[in-house]
Amino acid sequence: MAQSETPFDPSRYLSKIKGADYLEVKWRLVWLRDQYPDAVIDTELVSHVGNQAIFRARITLPTGASATGWGSDDINSFANYIEKAETKAIGRALAALGFGTQFCTDFDYGSDEGQVVDAPVARNRTNTPTSLFNGRENGRDPGVTPKQLGMIQALGREQKLSAQMLDELSQGLVGSNIDQLSRRGASTLIDELQSRQSRRESKQAS
Repeated sequence: MAQSETPFDPSRYLSKIKGADYLEVKWRLVWLRDQYPDAVIDTELVSHVGNQAIFRARITLPTGASATGWGSDDINSFANYIEKAETKAIGRALAALGFGTQFCTDFDYGSDEGQVVDAPVARNRTNTPTSLFNGRENGRDPGVTPKQLGMIQALGREQKLSAQMLDELSQGLVGSNIDQLSRRGASTLIDELQSRQSRRESKQAS
């Protein structure tokens, strides 16, 4: 498990996307293998309904540290959407372990069309009142996307949560049922479900 004599330098492989530094997933993988050649990467196609795929990736380091990432994509946004969804999941797991975290926005959920993102997006950061998470934000938010809904349902199945339990969780978090979520509210719910899934998997591994 010896590391290379010359440590991987991520700054040499940065790309500029919309003015922001970005480290592609392939270089995050090179960084991982440079530091931990024996790291284990497991990916799973959790859901493939219609032309939408949802992947889960889990990366475990020889030190015992591990992280889980989720990624989704559909044919409308990318022709090879299955491969793209898997790449997104791996990228998020790598970022959670510290490989490229500062050079990606994999944890900025809902900033652009409510999607899981694997590249920087331009956005204005503002203080958002809690009330804006409820409903459809006075008509300005078209509501939860099919991709978000698929992610919520997949995470719910993984955690053995019934539709009623998901609605109750959604009510407690953002004040609305699943079918009435705004995109921002859906992002909040997905983040919570992912956090619960990560904690659950950590307990099972210990």
